[in-house]
Amino acid sequence: RRLSILDLSQAGHQPMHSRSGRYVMVFNGEIYNHLELRDEIDKSTGKKTGWLGHSDTETLLELVEQIGIKEMLNKIEGMFAIALWDIKTQKLTLVRDRFGEKPLYFGWVQGAFLFSSELKAMRQYPGFNNGIDRGALAEYLKYSYVPAPMCIYKDISKLLPGHFVEISLVDLGIQINDSQAYWSLSNLILESQSNLIASKEECVETSELALESSVKSQMISDVPLGAFLSGGIDSSIIVSLMQKNSMRPIKTFTIGFDDGPFNYIGDESPYAKDVAAH
Repeated sequence: RRLSILDLSQAGHQPMHSRSGRYVMVFNGEIYNHLELRDEIDKSTGKKTGWLGHSDTETLLELVEQIGIKEMLNKIEGMFAIALWDIKTQKLTLVRDRFGEKPLYFGWVQGAFLFSSELKAMRQYPGFNNGIDRGALAEYLKYSYVPAPMCIYKDISKLLPGHFVEISLVDLGIQINDSQAYWSLSNLILESQSNLIASKEECVETSELALESSVKSQMISDVPLGAFLSGGIDSSIIVSLMQKNSMRPIKTFTIGFDDGPFNYIGDESPYAKDVAAH
């Protein structure tokens, strides 16, 4: 099952095989710079690649074929949970995006190895009977969420953000290697110390350019786009940048409360309406 955003045709369906037939991929998410990466691929080969469709899944597979999965991860921008099966080496690689926008679970149910980008999918496995992990439950009560790599169910783990894990078939068994980081925010900050912003004006300008670039890249879609407006600063900025990069009015949505138990937080729909009208 996939939520189709790019390429709604048969050419975007999954599982998807690579051109050589060596790799098979299932993928949840969206790669925002995949069109630029396609141009890079065409330029590097000196010819049109002969794409079957315009999905980002196909772009990912072509990158893996050409430069390998680790180099591919350095190039892509987006949110993703990726499962890549290498038929030649009999190795499965699971990858989660840098900030963990997309979840990715893996583990054991009734002696079978399962993986999924949503925990509720695992519950559909016949005979699912994994009990509650009491240690994870304690973390949930402490933080109001279960931190990775823990999972609310026993024998299942959640892959850490910015990490990948390799699972190999060995002598008819399964070997799960330790997960590895391919990206680190703290390392990125340390590497950027020599690139500090000098003034408030430069900070404002740089922030706006970065936000606009990010918003613009996420507006590429084959399905209708909308935005949730809370009336607050964050959503108002995002919607304004969406409108700046759109020839059509952006569809916006909000929720208001005029009575009942939610009254104490205040009704912010008038502010959302003002932003939408502007």
